[in-house]
Amino acid sequence: MATIALDVVTPNGSVFHEDDCEIAILQTKQGELGVMAGHIPTVTPLKIGVLRVKINGKFEYLAVTEGFAEIRPEQITVLVQAAEFSKDIDSERAEAARARAESLLQQSQDERVDTYRAELALQRAVNRLEVSKY
Repeated sequence: MATIALDVVTPNGSVFHEDDCEIAILQTKQGELGVMAGHIPTVTPLKIGVLRVKINGKFEYLAVTEGFAEIRPEQITVLVQAAEFSKDIDSERAEAARARAESLLQQSQDERVDTYRAELALQRAVNRLEVSKY
């Protein structure tokens, strides 16, 4: 079976690189996108979600923030602000972040709170909690 390389890059550098991915499933703004070797060249915006990667018949799961993916027939480059493997997610910390974001959103009606940033923080926390279950 033909494989494709995957590189997940954050501002701090590469957090994941694998040369032999069978398939990568990305959460794009338009919906899920499965990518295998030989895919047509594409650049697509990503939403906060899970990046699923099948390697040697097993899936790895990464929680990712918004960003972009550049897809070429032989390689996928994912550019995001943050990416975290499911096994590395601290569920307690993610739950605390979710509670803080929900609190900020409730305060937004009373005070000057940046609701857009609070909503993004909530989405990131909920995503991390969901991915930590894998």
